[in-house]
Amino acid sequence: MKRRLAREKAFQTLFQMITTDLNQQAAMDYVLEEEENDPFLIQLVEGVTTHQKELDEWVAEHLENWSLERLPKVEKTVLRIAVFELKYEEDTPTQVAINEAVELAKTFGDEASGKFVNGVLSKMNE
Repeated sequence: MKRRLAREKAFQTLFQMITTDLNQQAAMDYVLEEEENDPFLIQLVEGVTTHQKELDEWVAEHLENWSLERLPKVEKTVLRIAVFELKYEEDTPTQVAINEAVELAKTFGDEASGKFVNGVLSKMNE
């Protein structure tokens, strides 16, 4: 599985977890259907789940005129994945993590979602 697809599947899994009562494995099984688990996908899902409190704190520190609680679920999920990659995935270049997050936000949110995510992530890297 390519990394872009793994990020999309990780987003879908994490989104399922915050919008339903599915646990991590059930959400992953639901999203993957017949596909095999990918090591990068598992790393993203487990990493975001394990470090969610820290990730949320970092995101909250860089929000302007927003609170974490008010963030739409799409943006919150995308930002968690991106910040996990920025903080814990040393082999993912910063610009790649940001660009991939913006694309995820555009895919699963709307045009404003992509701009919002880009703004928050850019502010984190100043």
